[in-house]
Amino acid sequence: MLKFYYSLAPNPMKVALMLEETGLPYDAIPVDTRKGDQHAPAFTALNPNAKVPVIVDGSTTVFDSNAILLYLAEKTGQFLPATQDRGPMLSWLMFVASGVGPFTGQCVHFKHYAPEPNPYALNRYDFEAWRHWKILDARLADRTWMLGDGYTLVDMAVWGWARAVPFALGAEAWEQLPHVKRLLDAVNARPAAQRAAALKDRHAFKTELDDEARRAMFPQNERLRF
Repeated sequence: MLKFYYSLAPNPMKVALMLEETGLPYDAIPVDTRKGDQHAPAFTALNPNAKVPVIVDGSTTVFDSNAILLYLAEKTGQFLPATQDRGPMLSWLMFVASGVGPFTGQCVHFKHYAPEPNPYALNRYDFEAWRHWKILDARLADRTWMLGDGYTLVDMAVWGWARAVPFALGAEAWEQLPHVKRLLDAVNARPAAQRAAALKDRHAFKTELDDEARRAMFPQNERLRF
């Protein structure tokens, strides 16, 4: 059975959605990042970058969430666009991977987790997060899904991070991103999304952001002690 190493963060959740949509049987293995599970040698042997998600499918190991989405879509032949839309699929999939995710994630970090205020960094990442989300919103203004009328892996990639928009950009963000909100609501209504969301009930992840969690999640801060 396929093994899925996960937490409840945006990137693992989009893979959870794909697994539920495809109906592939899988064993969900929690990686508690606030306890430092991602740094254990057994895990870094799977992903040297010490990040979730990871899947192990027989003799094949895949890390990076968008790589996993593409692998699973190709494995099952599901949620891929028509051949003529492969270029846009790759473009928007990488747009999420290289832009939406990193800038939204850094915006969250500097708003909620940085040890001290950094106005320059917060301004940069908030600006770039907004810029990327507005590009997605414009893309969705005249189409149902990211690639047109068909629901694909690209919509799953967007969904994973769209769930974090209020935390990253503020509850009022949806007023400026109505088309992204429409996509989020449409995916949330799917039974597979509801099953993916139910992963939160399978394991009691650590919620305290104590010194142990900060060391595990933000190892760069240890350099400040030198």
